[in-house]
Amino acid sequence: MSETSTVPQGAQPSQGSQPSQEFEKVLTGSATQVASFDTHDKTPIQKFQHFLHGSPSAVPLIVLVLSVAVFGIILGGKFFSAFTMTLILQQVAIVGIVGAAQTLVILTAGIDLSVGAIMVLSSVVMGQFTFRYGLPPSLAVLCGLACGALCGYINGLLVARMKLPPFIVTLGMWQIILASNFLYSANETIRSQDISAQAPLLQFFGNNIRFGGAVFTYGVIAMVLLVALLWYVLNHTAWGRHVYAVGDDPDAAELAGVNVKRMLISVYTLSGLICALAGWALIGRIGSVSPTAGQFANIESITAVVIGGLSLFGGRGSILGMIFGALIVGVFSLGLRLIGTDPQWTYLLIGVLIISAVAIDQWIRKVAG
Repeated sequence: MSETSTVPQGAQPSQGSQPSQEFEKVLTGSATQVASFDTHDKTPIQKFQHFLHGSPSAVPLIVLVLSVAVFGIILGGKFFSAFTMTLILQQVAIVGIVGAAQTLVILTAGIDLSVGAIMVLSSVVMGQFTFRYGLPPSLAVLCGLACGALCGYINGLLVARMKLPPFIVTLGMWQIILASNFLYSANETIRSQDISAQAPLLQFFGNNIRFGGAVFTYGVIAMVLLVALLWYVLNHTAWGRHVYAVGDDPDAAELAGVNVKRMLISVYTLSGLICALAGWALIGRIGSVSPTAGQFANIESITAVVIGGLSLFGGRGSILGMIFGALIVGVFSLGLRLIGTDPQWTYLLIGVLIISAVAIDQWIRKVAG
């Protein structure tokens, strides 16, 4: 009869003992130290990079403050007068409103090249419905707003339902709307005097309020209120969070329960409606209804968005940055004009700002990567 050796209860196995179970063999030779995390301090550059990633409108705000300071030093009190400051706001009011429409689309990782054409067509519809068909100005304005929303809805339908690239869709719609505008209006301009006499409502956004030397048009007030409203919607509502989610990763947003197609259609429709509002403000700005006005609004809105720090890849940025970008362009344009330089210097510097803004965006995106 063989003897059976027993291990006393509580005794520890020797270091040289072999694993008693098959699955324990994979643990042989594994590390035994407690897990630790990398806690090295970030450099000041890395901290600044993370700050910019969390506050995308900080870069355009810094550039805006510096540009105002530089032109103020060069031009002195002439630049810092209340009239000059509010004149900049008046000049960027239309770009700011159209830029708000462009911001919504770019946040979804799209782009809208038809915003300027929608704006002009909507203004033409308001004017023609009033003077050609004799509709009351208030009803004509509603028709113009509906026209803009319809154009945006078509864009959204083609992008969301047919899965066509936004660039191609809006490039085609830009040409279609532009041609329709000239065909419908017969390239006819409705004069400012006729509008003032028969339909002053169309020039509503051209009226102004004065505070000392400062002059605020209703168009400027509309731009500020619109941007404030959209900032709240984008940052404090479910719809706004869904806009960012769709732009960041549409597949993940779909899995999270977001109806991506419906979101895209709603964004493009709202964008078209905002462009129509800009068309109404355009009539107040220039006084007349002209089918040739605002032809560069699409490029100017994209410029404001890009300089404003919004990512063209979608999902990151702030509508406040767009306003800062539009104001930067306005400051450079008026400042260089007051200095007396060649206007081409304005385009040159704006081009440098655009390229720099995209380069900075790529650098900031490395944090997320």
